[in-house]
Amino acid sequence: MDPEARGTQTDSTETLRTDKGRSKHGLLITIVVLLIAIGVVIAGIVPRLKAKADLRTATNDLAVPTVNAAHPKAGSPQAEIVLPGNIQAFVDSPIYARTNGYLKKWYADIGARVKSGQLLAEIETPEVDQQLDQAAADLNTARANYRLSEITAARYQDLLKTDSVSKQDVDNATGDFEAKKAMVASAESNVKRLQQLQSFEKIYAPFDGVITARNTDIGHLIDSGASSPAMELFHIAAIHTLRVYINVPQQYSQAAVPGLSADLTLQEFPGRRFKGKLVRTANSIDLATRTLLVEVDVDNPTGELLPGAYAQVHLKVPSGPPSVILPVSALIFRSQGLQAGIVENGDRAQLKDIVVGRDFGNEVEVVSGVTRNDLVIVNPPDSLISGEMVRVVSSNQASGVE
Repeated sequence: MDPEARGTQTDSTETLRTDKGRSKHGLLITIVVLLIAIGVVIAGIVPRLKAKADLRTATNDLAVPTVNAAHPKAGSPQAEIVLPGNIQAFVDSPIYARTNGYLKKWYADIGARVKSGQLLAEIETPEVDQQLDQAAADLNTARANYRLSEITAARYQDLLKTDSVSKQDVDNATGDFEAKKAMVASAESNVKRLQQLQSFEKIYAPFDGVITARNTDIGHLIDSGASSPAMELFHIAAIHTLRVYINVPQQYSQAAVPGLSADLTLQEFPGRRFKGKLVRTANSIDLATRTLLVEVDVDNPTGELLPGAYAQVHLKVPSGPPSVILPVSALIFRSQGLQAGIVENGDRAQLKDIVVGRDFGNEVEVVSGVTRNDLVIVNPPDSLISGEMVRVVSSNQASGVE
């Protein structure tokens, strides 16, 4: 072969080899670039996809409200209602004069403890004394005339037997005798009336008690009676037993029966309770307040409780049907009425219509709609609806639940 041709063939072979090497090298570079591009794309897309998935998961989680829920406390089988009351004396009476005159002396001042029949004051009644003297003289005159007419009538009866006097004369004598007899009875009644008025010069305590007011003094002009312008001389109150009148709400009216125990508490006796008992009721609901007026009697042997004082009466009444206690935060106020949310099947909310009994401030008594075994939602969201999925977190520390 021609050397020149052989050289040309060799160059062609080398050129072909060089082109093949260059093609392989370019392909490798292309693959590497593609891999790098794919890696960059994957590195940018995957986190976004993951973030999107995480966002979707978080959104779904946030769409399910998290609630605190726990079982309600059981209501007490015996309820204690606290009502305001004013302490009153068992017997409270003003003392007036029954005769006119001037106060001569008084024997009991305010705060004095007196016994029934004890002398409180004396009144000078000169007019009554003079009237009594005159009435006594009139009585003596009437009696004298009566005796004379009696003798005259008897004589005329004897003379009639012998026809010495006419029948008319006898009748006149007998009629005069009867008239004189009636005048004696009238004079005696007048004397007794004035004697009673004179006895009113002394004023006595009508019952055991304490003098709470003295509105007179020595020398005061006394007008009889209790009408104006007369003024009461003394005011007396029986405080050995005290009355306390309270108004029981209508819902407890059937439980407020005589014999029910009640305690009194007063601010001036912190930590002490005074025992009392419900003794009677008005048996009628007041139309204005829808309450029942009841009377509680309290023994006060030492007299430390004062009439007119303000007290709180703790009345123990049966609570009626079983009830539960819920915190106020568990109540839902809707247009259809008062409701509470409970959890059913562990993750579903259900709204229940409830009936509230007593209000304890931070807690309320529920008498219908929720039972002791229900899982009640505390602080439910405003948007809560029945059938909504919820996530429950136990809240034993919440007020009104266990």
